Amino acid sequence: MFILDEKKLASLLDEVKVIAVIGAVDKPGRPVDRVCRYMIEEGYKIVPVHPKRKDVWGLETYKSVKDIPFPVDIVNLFRTSQFCADHAREVLELETMPKCFWMQQGISSPEARELLSGTDITVIEDRCIMVDHKNLAGKI
Repeated sequence: MFILDEKKLASLLDEVKVIAVIGAVDKPGRPVDRVCRYMIEEGYKIVPVHPKRKDVWGLETYKSVKDIPFPVDIVNLFRTSQFCADHAREVLELETMPKCFWMQQGISSPEARELLSGTDITVIEDRCIMVDHKNLAGKI
């Protein structure tokens, strides 16, 4: 499923609580840092995912989305397009599927979209979750 309708997108942003962030890095000036600090301030539970880093934003950080021991609502990717299909495959191995597979602004993957097409997972490409939240949250 691909969301084009902004009412559906606003509804999604209002109902989700837990966001796994693949490519989490807490280096000032990086888009992932700015976006995730904003989402934390807005009350979302951010779950950093990075194969080498620990304690990103002072939060427990997992090596893979498959290592997270609880369900997440959104898997948000801050990785280049070439890695998205592999992350889509990881998501398909989860016991509980997320509501959304979100590829940040500048990131898209026809292969990831195709892999997730037969599921109930909404695929969003080339959009910034922070910008959409600022523009749409609370506006159902």
